[in-house]
Amino acid sequence: MFQDTYRNKTVFLTGHTGFKGSWLAYWLRQLGATVVGYSLPAPTVPSHHALLGLGQAETLANLNDLGTLTQAMQAAQPDIVFHMAAQPLVRESYRTPLETLETNVLGTARLLEAVRQTSSVRAVVIVTSDKCYENPEDGRPLRETDPMGGFDPYSVSKGAAELITASYRNSFFNLAQYGQTHHVLVASVRAGNVIGGGDWATDRLIPDLIRSTQEGALGSAAPGNGQPVEIRNPLAVRPWQHVLEPLSGYLLVGQQLMAGDLTAAEGWNFGPDVADVLPVRDVVREAKATWSAIQCHEYPSDANPHEAHLLSLNCTKAHEKLGWKPVWNTQTAILRSIAWYRDYYQNGAVHTDADLRAYVAEAEAANLPWTV
Repeated sequence: MFQDTYRNKTVFLTGHTGFKGSWLAYWLRQLGATVVGYSLPAPTVPSHHALLGLGQAETLANLNDLGTLTQAMQAAQPDIVFHMAAQPLVRESYRTPLETLETNVLGTARLLEAVRQTSSVRAVVIVTSDKCYENPEDGRPLRETDPMGGFDPYSVSKGAAELITASYRNSFFNLAQYGQTHHVLVASVRAGNVIGGGDWATDRLIPDLIRSTQEGALGSAAPGNGQPVEIRNPLAVRPWQHVLEPLSGYLLVGQQLMAGDLTAAEGWNFGPDVADVLPVRDVVREAKATWSAIQCHEYPSDANPHEAHLLSLNCTKAHEKLGWKPVWNTQTAILRSIAWYRDYYQNGAVHTDADLRAYVAEAEAANLPWTV
């Protein structure tokens, strides 16, 4: 897979203790990479990172500690860096706006500063979000060329992280000077609402639905713990996708950067097909069809913090230039996600490896270029 780009390579992965980061760390290890993690301790209990036993090579520290970050990166001597560490929640950004901006904006700048001080690095993939764009909510899927922006502190922080990335690429990793004054290619990647097994964050739809099935399992303060979940924005439309979908895109971009492809050193969208951009209400319906123990009711309220009603990505560029496309539709992504949790709570099973194998098998059957 990925033309063996990652075999025997060292990958420095920030945010490896989080939901997406732990899935990426696991996949990279299956590809033969040495993964060195840098992150705060796992943010939830249970933790996907802990369940997979991914803590062997890691530094548990704050992204904003530039000295520790640089020291850890230089000690690792990585070939490629994937930057996923972030404050990842919109509603949390209303509660902690300064911390969100510090981590997501200046944390990205500090990561790129550490790269400047580490001579082994050849490629950097900065992970932001579909919410980085100025979103007019006019029904048009957003393209990579649309302006950065955002309403809430989280969205603004991701737009700013994109601008920071572009600034460092122009100023210190300039494509016209590649191979002369530097040897680093930097890309940014943007994905939609990612779902899958192993996410226990608060204020996310699937984890909250799962908590509604588990009386007392996560402590009385856990949202939805054994109680019906309040669906605050049932008509909000989002680009739902299984976590493996954008990760395949990130790895494909990393492959191109490691091959010295200058055209890959820019921004990329990775999202579902337009037909799979669904309202929250439909996602809930599919989830309950997979696990009937899920409890919820719609409770729209004007008192909720602002969140975009309509958000989708145009992924034509990734389709045409990278040959990337989704493997699982949204219905399959929901079924796989809910089944992961159901089997975990009912049988103690962790189906991460099984999901990855099934995903890769279907991608191979579809002859997707990254499977070679």
